Amino acid sequence: MASQLPVAAVRPDVRREGDQSSMLTMQAVKGAGWLVFSRFLGRLIDLFTLLILARVLSPADFGVVALALSLVVIVDTVLEVPVTQALTRLVAIDKTHLDTGFTLGALRGLAIALVIAAAAWPFSWVYQDSHLVPLMLVLALGPISRGLFSPGMVHFVRALSFQQTFFAEAVGKFCAFAAAMLTLWLGGGYWAIVVNFVMAPLAATAASYAIAPYRPKLSMQRFDQFSGFVGWFSSAQVVAALNWQFDRVLLGGFVDKATLGRYTVASDLAVLPTQSLIGPALQPVMAAFASISSDTERLKQAFLKAARFAMLISAPVCVGLAVTGDLAVVLVLGAKWQEAGLYLQLLALSVVAIPYFQALYSFALAVDRPSAIFRMNLADLAIRVVAISAGFYFFSVIGAILARLALSLVMFAVYLANARRLAGVGIRTQLANIWKVFVAVAVMAAAVLALRRGIAPYGPAVLVELGLSIAAGCAAYGATLLALGVRLSIGPRRLEWIDRW
Repeated sequence: MASQLPVAAVRPDVRREGDQSSMLTMQAVKGAGWLVFSRFLGRLIDLFTLLILARVLSPADFGVVALALSLVVIVDTVLEVPVTQALTRLVAIDKTHLDTGFTLGALRGLAIALVIAAAAWPFSWVYQDSHLVPLMLVLALGPISRGLFSPGMVHFVRALSFQQTFFAEAVGKFCAFAAAMLTLWLGGGYWAIVVNFVMAPLAATAASYAIAPYRPKLSMQRFDQFSGFVGWFSSAQVVAALNWQFDRVLLGGFVDKATLGRYTVASDLAVLPTQSLIGPALQPVMAAFASISSDTERLKQAFLKAARFAMLISAPVCVGLAVTGDLAVVLVLGAKWQEAGLYLQLLALSVVAIPYFQALYSFALAVDRPSAIFRMNLADLAIRVVAISAGFYFFSVIGAILARLALSLVMFAVYLANARRLAGVGIRTQLANIWKVFVAVAVMAAAVLALRRGIAPYGPAVLVELGLSIAAGCAAYGATLLALGVRLSIGPRRLEWIDRW
């Protein structure tokens, strides 16, 4: 319930605290806006690139690159060094901190190069495809260049200013698109996918030094201020890497390249909402969490607000993909990708809980508890290996997808339990915080399915049916939230969720 007190009845110190909280919220919202716009623009370019590549290349082309990329992504994630996050949480930073961060990134790049070079041939032998060796060696340039991003950019992150990140990422995406199209025009085939993957971080890294000038220097002087944080974070990343790529590695050994390509593209499309909207939006939230880490009550309320907004934005998009994914695939990718439509519909439901984890992830890093992330990822991996392996064994690709869906339900319960332990927020309070979003999403899904069933006898064009479905879904979602008493109040230095009952 929203309540209002006369201004005169509010103590000056409480009023100042409220003003500071509102200012911090709006700073985080502005920063999130730039990051969401940056990621949205990037994903829009990626989608346009995918549309062209999917029309020219075959699912098998995507499958062979996806298999090579799976190992590169595992190595990249396992060797992830959270330089920006580690610097963001410090009270103050100087040049020696930046030098240590850059050195860690350079060492990480060297390690990636050595591991990929050593693993490329055995990996290609296991999967009996010699094309994987040069693919993996070139793909490794992407994460290597990303690790050399200018550490000076952290000053903008700490100030919750993300315009600079937008410009760097935009440069990378436009350069990657141009390079991929040139490769395709020259007859490079699936190498266009590889060039697109490598050029984006390479160009963005070059742009970062123009935006945040920094003279590289190798130094480990401040390593003691990174070691504890990096240790737990790296352990969590090792497990996360296996989580994210286990299904692709498993399927790659038993299904044909075309099926793997369809599955991979559907999986990548399914996570677009969380990657494009929630992931970037929660980057400034971590900085905001860190700035109030000494105030337990404010931290608790900030977590609830972040989790609620994450679900408010992402849940309808994920469920919307689940009820219209077959239309989206045919429209965007073409008829040869039609089988991927069912994959996308099921996989979209399996990622609904991820935004809640992303909010909890930011909270855990802000309060210096990366060990909690490790435990959650470890629980995910233990269940994932058994569930997906069994699902695939009994029901092939669809079984693996259904296993991912069941896993998401189990992990949502794990996230609720960990939020209770980390933030001190009871499970009942957490569910009360988001139940109206789930009700609105259910009404939205029912409305879209009823509409599609009603217009099916008329045989509408795919574009028309998709457009009507999106319009009906948005209207049903918004109307249900309003009927449940939910309002968003936006004003100068204020963004609030108002629940009228």
